[in-house]
Amino acid sequence: MIVVLSGMSYADMNDDPLYTKVTLDEFEYQGNDEKSFSWDSNIWIGYDMNKIYLYSEGEKAEDGSAESENQLVFSRAIAPFWDVQFGVGYDKTADDSQTWGVVSLQGLSPYYFETRTALLLGEDGNIGLRLETEYEALLTQKLILTPSLSTNIYSKDNLQMGIGKGLSNITAGMRLRYEIKREFAPYVGVEWSKNFGNTADVSPLDETYAVAGVRIWF
Repeated sequence: MIVVLSGMSYADMNDDPLYTKVTLDEFEYQGNDEKSFSWDSNIWIGYDMNKIYLYSEGEKAEDGSAESENQLVFSRAIAPFWDVQFGVGYDKTADDSQTWGVVSLQGLSPYYFETRTALLLGEDGNIGLRLETEYEALLTQKLILTPSLSTNIYSKDNLQMGIGKGLSNITAGMRLRYEIKREFAPYVGVEWSKNFGNTADVSPLDETYAVAGVRIWF
């Protein structure tokens, strides 16, 4: 039995080459009050079962202020279409920064919703929960409608980071893209973003705005 398993492992190693992928899921202009440019990207390198991911998303406003959320994680497949991830996160605003430990679950839920749920463990004792989901509706072979939803929840206030205890914010969007090639697709859409509770006390926000950008991967 050991010999058979060893042989299978050796064959699997030969049949499991190293891959990399770069995805700029959103690179867009947002017609909000800040007139900002935003991005949502990820890079991974690895094999079928084990990968290293770098996630980065954020925005830069017309006045030059910027904020971002970044994570570097090890990702391990635990079931078809599902990965568990461990690593570190680094959030940056114009006023402060925050480092997190990250434990997340990423995969394809029923009805083909792409989801990622991240538990954040802050150096200051704060605990966060970051939820993201989206769905791709194929209207034609090249025209794709993508609704999305994300939210953040925290256990403590961090006023320097603009974070309030409890439900912090919700962002919902709808983007329609046209795939000139699978790797290159311009899109237009609309997004709604609202802050809640203590976060709204620090940084009031409730706005709906148009977006336009491009999706690229290679």
